[in-house]
Amino acid sequence: MPRPVFKRLSLGALAILAAVPGYAADTYPAKPIRWIVPYAAGGGSDFLARTIGQGLSAKVGQPVVVDNKPGGNTAIGAAETARSPADGYTVLSADNGTLVFNPVLYKTLSYNPGKDLAPVTLLGRFPMILVVGAASPVKSAKEFIAQAKTTQGGINYGSAGAGSPHHLAMELLKVEAGLPMTHAPYRGAAPALSDVAAGQVAAMMVDYAAGAGFIKGGKVRPLAVANATRLPQLPDVPTFAELGFPRVEAAALVGMVVPAGTPPEVVNTLNKDVVAAIREPAVNKRLVDFGVEPVGNTPAQFSELLRTESDRWSKLIRDLKITLDN
Repeated sequence: MPRPVFKRLSLGALAILAAVPGYAADTYPAKPIRWIVPYAAGGGSDFLARTIGQGLSAKVGQPVVVDNKPGGNTAIGAAETARSPADGYTVLSADNGTLVFNPVLYKTLSYNPGKDLAPVTLLGRFPMILVVGAASPVKSAKEFIAQAKTTQGGINYGSAGAGSPHHLAMELLKVEAGLPMTHAPYRGAAPALSDVAAGQVAAMMVDYAAGAGFIKGGKVRPLAVANATRLPQLPDVPTFAELGFPRVEAAALVGMVVPAGTPPEVVNTLNKDVVAAIREPAVNKRLVDFGVEPVGNTPAQFSELLRTESDRWSKLIRDLKITLDN
């Protein structure tokens, strides 16, 4: 059921809050929450929002309506969120593409992540996994690295799209291991995986949520995970750190943000309810089974993570002169 945000409010505070459009001083939320997902329905971000949204709706006693707004490398959904009233009733699933990569990949954007959007919480992580086709003679990451270094002209690798976490994870490996590799971008993880399975491209980085069907079906072979620890779904697959490449860590990070200027009390209430929904045993299990590492942290912790991620990836993108401008 909806609950009071404050127990006590001064008359001055009431007057200020009353001036905020659409903001009810006594309760939040008092109406449905619109959750914008900047991707088409059916993907990892969409699953994350719908699964957590169900738990959030049950907690707050209000509908949580998922609104898919794909396009512009997530910029369309981000810009719409930035223009929405700062009242806590419009939230956005924002990944590291939206918040970290896009500002460096594009000279101009229709939104400014630092000025237009405010962090609520990191929802979950999708760690990256290096995979090759099942017919590939490469049986380990060390063999893959050796093959890439000795192949005349290097090798081609696929990705879910230019500027995606999958793309930049492979570029990170390329730099750290000194590999001659050429990027072949696809429109989504599924077609890239299909070509890896068929041997059309040598390898790719993919998250478990997107690649589980191919991995379980024996169509692709996982060689290493770009994560600090081994994944529970792939306990026999080593981390890159175990192989001597500790800086090869990469994941799709999906968090929740709101329009900048949303009252801190609303952000904190939303944070507590979303984190509680993530930690519900049934919700948590669904996320883990899907391939997500559930998180749920504070706005300050999410903000600090974005700062460190921006420092790390901005340098890589600039050093490699990666751009998505036409």
